[in-house]
Amino acid sequence: MKISLKILLSMGFLSFGTQELFAQTKPKPYTEEDFYEIKTIAIPDEIKLEAGGIAPMPDGRVAVCTRRGEVWIIENPYQLNGTRPSYTLFASGLHESLGLAYHEGSLYCTQRGELTKLTDTNADGKADIYESVANWDLSGNYHEYSYGPVFDKNGDMYLTFNVAWVGYGEGKLAKWRGWLVKVKKDGTLEPVATGLRSPAGFTVNSNGDVLYGENQGDWVGSGRITHLEKGDFAGNAGGLFWTKEPDSPLKLTKADIPDTGEPMYEAAKKVKALKLPAVWFPHALMGISTADMIEDETNGKFGPFQGQYIVFDQGQSKAMRMSLEKVNGKYQGACYPFREGFQSGTVRARWGNDGSIFVGMTSRGWGSTGKALFGIQRLVWNGRTPFEMKNVHAMPDGFEVEFTQPVNLKSAQDLASYELKSFTYKYHHQYGSPIINQEKTPLRGVIVSEDRLKVRLVMDNLRKGYIHEILASGLVNDEGQPLLHDISYYTLNDIPAGELAKITTKATPVAPVKPATLPAKKEKVVVGNLVDTKQVASLLKKHACTSCHAEATRVVGPPFTEVAKRNYTNEQILELVYHPKPENWPDYATEMASMTHVPKADVLKIASWINSLGKKPKVDLNKIENRD
Repeated sequence: MKISLKILLSMGFLSFGTQELFAQTKPKPYTEEDFYEIKTIAIPDEIKLEAGGIAPMPDGRVAVCTRRGEVWIIENPYQLNGTRPSYTLFASGLHESLGLAYHEGSLYCTQRGELTKLTDTNADGKADIYESVANWDLSGNYHEYSYGPVFDKNGDMYLTFNVAWVGYGEGKLAKWRGWLVKVKKDGTLEPVATGLRSPAGFTVNSNGDVLYGENQGDWVGSGRITHLEKGDFAGNAGGLFWTKEPDSPLKLTKADIPDTGEPMYEAAKKVKALKLPAVWFPHALMGISTADMIEDETNGKFGPFQGQYIVFDQGQSKAMRMSLEKVNGKYQGACYPFREGFQSGTVRARWGNDGSIFVGMTSRGWGSTGKALFGIQRLVWNGRTPFEMKNVHAMPDGFEVEFTQPVNLKSAQDLASYELKSFTYKYHHQYGSPIINQEKTPLRGVIVSEDRLKVRLVMDNLRKGYIHEILASGLVNDEGQPLLHDISYYTLNDIPAGELAKITTKATPVAPVKPATLPAKKEKVVVGNLVDTKQVASLLKKHACTSCHAEATRVVGPPFTEVAKRNYTNEQILELVYHPKPENWPDYATEMASMTHVPKADVLKIASWINSLGKKPKVDLNKIENRD
């Protein structure tokens, strides 16, 4: 017969000391799936649903366009009561359709060179009329992807165009490449803003403002989201070739752009039209290929993040979260991890009628951490509220962090609960950028609100134009649960005016345990060139290496076993981590960013582990007994 520990405690068979030990046992941390479930929508084997666009319809059906030029209508996409969905081919013969919208009874699909209105006039479930609404030039370059349409509240449509790629972004091969354009009523294109490189995701928010997501590349140090207004230049020089056109809203030229590698914030002081990102998404730390974004206007159907944005990343097959605020009239804000584990590269997302998110996926040619070539899934909130950083607001002397649940007061007042630093990227024509100018941000004190839902972090070394990392790994709630995600990145373009915090008493960090109270440290036996794989696993996670690589399977980058076959020395791997050579791996579409911010010692440990792969015998030091 088994008797539970709780029963023994209640019967008095265990001492008070044991009860106290039981009470202090840490609860098992929650995971993302404890709050947000990913539900897979079944796809028949004969349909290759490489989703490029999604359009939920008022009657509950969902339309999906594909990279193969088809539009499918899904009946019963919510799979009610466990029933299976059905598919009808609505349209075909399109050219790489990467955007879809439903408006007033018709579907609007963006092909590579045309915006097409698809209408079913006889209600047989298939499009009878393919109407060309607008068209534009193409050069034939593979990278000339076209996205949209996105409707605003007036019924006007917006489109975004990739620049071509010839080893760098080039807009001059076809007109308006690298631009955001509005489609006029007569079908002509009105140029709005340029400087776009690969604008796969954009939205018109509830304020009528256009926000677009960008991928790392030339002139783009890391993924980012920017608010575009008429006449803005978002940073990539490719589209500036067309500013000579009479209807261009700006006259900036490539020769006007400083190509010095200084931070973008500094370059913007010299180029008035250069628009700073509202939020940077640090490369590999948050994502590697920013895709679609949608604003939460569900009135609580999707959880406690009303008014914020769910942002998707194609390469890492995941969703992130973004909060925005206006400081001195300009958008800035923070990004946070949210939900990983989608089956393929998350390209397109739209709200379902029930407040869930339909996510369309494809990875062909681009690569993704999700192993499937394509798919469609729903992200559904189960009604439970996770313990999260809900929002971060800039203050005159630091940041105010708002939480979804009250924080434990002792943990919140402990300075050791937080680690703070800031960094930025180079602005230059090269592909991507390493992290530069990284510095710690000293914490002077904390102020916890009476309801314990907010913590004000009073800091030194606030830097305009920098990304401020807030790591709060020491915080717990009243149940002793840590934050589901303990990190956020705030893009501080400007510091708000206001009253400085008055810190009457500085929080005192918890005193460290004296070494004398610890047992004597045991040394691990090191045999030959064996590597402590547990330590390496921790380093791989810490430095986000596993976001793009796995030990033996292809993800966004090559598997470590393939790197091991190249017979690089540890020092050569170090050099390639700091100064990647994409030409060494021509079969991978996504270039690796320079990782010079990773300490040399850590890279060499990882390199030693990589070079141990495939060598016999395999021995894990963690399985070797320690000895004095």
